[in-house]
Amino acid sequence: MHPFIPYAVASALFGLGVLGVLRRRNAILLLMSVELMLNAVNLIFVTADATLPKAAPTGQIFTLFVIVIAAAEIGVGLAVVLQLFRLKAAINVDEVPLAEPADDDTGDTGETTATADRTGVPDVA
Repeated sequence: MHPFIPYAVASALFGLGVLGVLRRRNAILLLMSVELMLNAVNLIFVTADATLPKAAPTGQIFTLFVIVIAAAEIGVGLAVVLQLFRLKAAINVDEVPLAEPADDDTGDTGETTATADRTGVPDVA
C-alpha cells in the first residue's frame, strides 16, 4: 500500500476539522470537529506505524492514548454543553460569557457583617 493515500485522507480530515472548529457556533458541532481532527491524527499514527520500519508499535500505542483522550474530552465536553443548555437554553458558543460581570454596587462601607457557619449560629466577624 502506498502511504500517500492515507496521509492525504488524514490531512483532508484534519483540514475539515479545523474548518469546523473555526466556522461552527454550535457547541456539539464544535466537539464533533475536534473529534474529526483526533481521528485524523489516529490515521496518521496507524499509517506511520504500518509503513515505517518496525522498532516498536509506537503508533498503535499513541493511537490508544488519543482514543482515551478523545473519550474523556467527549465526556467532559458534553457535560459542559448540557450545563450550558440548562443555563442559557442555547448551545451557541458565541453567547457564552467568559467571565462574570464585575459588581460595582457592592456597597462596601467597611462595616462588619454577621456570617453563619454550618450550625446556623451567626458568627460576628
